Amino acid sequence: MSTTTELLKGAAELFPGEVVTQAHVRHFELPFNAGKFALITLDNGFDHTKPTTFGPASLANLNAAIDQVEKEAAAGEIVGVGITGKPFIFAVGADLKGVELLKRHEDALAIGKGGHAVFKRLSGLAVPTFAYYNGAAMGGGVEVGLHCTYRTVSKSVPAFSLPEVFLGLVPGWGGCALLPNLIGADKAVSVIIENSLNQNRQLKGRQVFELGIADALFEGADFLEQSLLWTARVLKGDLTVERPEIDRGEAWDQAVARGRFIADSKVHGAAPAAYRALDIIEGAKDGDLQKGFDAEDLALADLIMGGELRAGIYSFNLVQKRGKRPAGAPDKALARPVTKVGVVGAGLMASQLALLFLRRLEVPVVLTDIDQERVDKGVGYVHAEIDKLLGKGRIHQDKANRLKALVTGVLDKAEGFADADFIIEAVFEEMGVKQKVFAEVEAVAPAHAILATNTSSLSVSEMASKLKHPERVVGFHFFNPVAILPLLEIVRGEQTDDASLATAFAVAKKLKKTAVLVKDAPAFVVNRILTRFMGEIQNVIDEGTPVAVAEKAVEPLGLPMSPLVLLELVGPAIGLHVSETLNRAHPERFTVSPNLKAVVEAGKRGFYVYDSGKPELDPEVAALLKQGDTVLTEEQVRARVLDAVAEEIGLMLAEGVVAEAQDIDLCLITGAGWPFHLGGITPYLDREGVSERVNGKRFLEPGTASVPA
Repeated sequence: MSTTTELLKGAAELFPGEVVTQAHVRHFELPFNAGKFALITLDNGFDHTKPTTFGPASLANLNAAIDQVEKEAAAGEIVGVGITGKPFIFAVGADLKGVELLKRHEDALAIGKGGHAVFKRLSGLAVPTFAYYNGAAMGGGVEVGLHCTYRTVSKSVPAFSLPEVFLGLVPGWGGCALLPNLIGADKAVSVIIENSLNQNRQLKGRQVFELGIADALFEGADFLEQSLLWTARVLKGDLTVERPEIDRGEAWDQAVARGRFIADSKVHGAAPAAYRALDIIEGAKDGDLQKGFDAEDLALADLIMGGELRAGIYSFNLVQKRGKRPAGAPDKALARPVTKVGVVGAGLMASQLALLFLRRLEVPVVLTDIDQERVDKGVGYVHAEIDKLLGKGRIHQDKANRLKALVTGVLDKAEGFADADFIIEAVFEEMGVKQKVFAEVEAVAPAHAILATNTSSLSVSEMASKLKHPERVVGFHFFNPVAILPLLEIVRGEQTDDASLATAFAVAKKLKKTAVLVKDAPAFVVNRILTRFMGEIQNVIDEGTPVAVAEKAVEPLGLPMSPLVLLELVGPAIGLHVSETLNRAHPERFTVSPNLKAVVEAGKRGFYVYDSGKPELDPEVAALLKQGDTVLTEEQVRARVLDAVAEEIGLMLAEGVVAEAQDIDLCLITGAGWPFHLGGITPYLDREGVSERVNGKRFLEPGTASVPA
């Protein structure tokens, strides 16, 4: 038994739940009399919804297939070896089921060594090897191809990435060492660091080719056939693959420095994965691949045994599993069909909603507002956005024409909403205004129509209380920008019935949003937590702590932006409004900052100016600030903020605002961009001991999103 086989057999015992990938070998004669060729196809059954992954047993199957082709290559029976995936899916990386349960560093080290041991064999065969990226490829799926001599990619590949840093790992089966030596350090930093830290940005097939990762690009319809024709030409010597020389001088160092700047700006040193990946890329400059592979093994093992990966897996499972099966959602069979949508309002938020409903549902959408100018502006916004999609090649002309024809604007609600099935309001955030709007809509809408509100903080129950049929009112709270942030807080009012709620969830699914059921409580989930978080930051500033100290205090959380930059994104006026709403509901915990009020009254859009290219406190804002003489340290500020957040989450769970702590984390990840490496917020509070200090208990079971004891 070979060392590789023994290694994989031992590792397989640690992954009892692995979805095993098979590796089938086929032989055929290449065109142009190029010779006999062996093709390894990876698949785990031809259910295209199940991605192909690599765990120890899967690697063992690939290893056995390589055993076979290695013998054939040594005997001169074949001229080359290819590897591809089942239709539409090449391979999406390591099977992470069970990784978070590993307790020994040596077990984690075996995972890295096992992948390297198998994949390296592809580059060591006596004949050239070819990877045919025919579908989605991520992580180990990308890396197995990097070990091959040549690569082709399909134009139809929808997603291609090395997402490990996003999850709290490094590309540990060759990615950090091989990719910069293939396409240069700067491009490799973009793929491994920049894309991962930008919410796991994916590459399309053409981008893979343009970066130089693949040597040839072919249409999806006959991708394998064209790849084999290309392979035959390469093997016959009729086509020579030329790659640019890699700059191993100052450009390499500058690329690594750029990567560190990106990591600092995104995670502020709070998450180690990006920095470990950059260390390996830096060390790969001399082209010593084995040294790089060894560094990957060690980094992988260290990170597997750390909390970041486990939190990353927890986050991933929340988004991919819990987010697709919302807790508490009613029977989907109760949902009513939606064939027309009405939008009350034609401002920016309403126009964004109209565009989203139009694109995802492809049904008639009608906007209303108080005058024709506003209506025309709203419809014009939607048309302009459709034109942008057309210009980028994301839709064709016929579809653009069809979508434009589906969106209209009217002044008369009776004319616009008489046959609408789903009507959402996005008007001024004031209870009296919203109640008036709903009364007008109810008078003209059909009896079955759902009335939805995009309120960010007001009571859905109170909003519906004066209607004849309050049971069809539901909260439908989107987050800005609507097209980007996935979260949709679906709020059940006191009288909302199951059919209305089921319809709301069905619409959310068609909108491709992550829907979370929340109780009708002030500010719901995200805004309530962020307001408590921001409120403590504002309190310490009001009391006398310098703005810079208050901002820097929470950097160890690795949040995507500082609190006051986030406030600028949300809008100080909106932040003030939500804090006032929560202050009325819970004055003992939520304050209204006089300094924030002064900033809003002065018409300032934020605390910072960017004249120097980086945020600096606006002198006009600084002149407005009235502070006390209590100055806290960064550590004191951080403790105070985290204690406040832990208290608020504990109260929310006790009130039943959501079903479980996991829903809090899902909301913050998908609605506020909270880092994957934190696992949302509750695992972080557990790991730091804040949960027990404040509430007397953890939010999650020990070992959840953290290293097992």
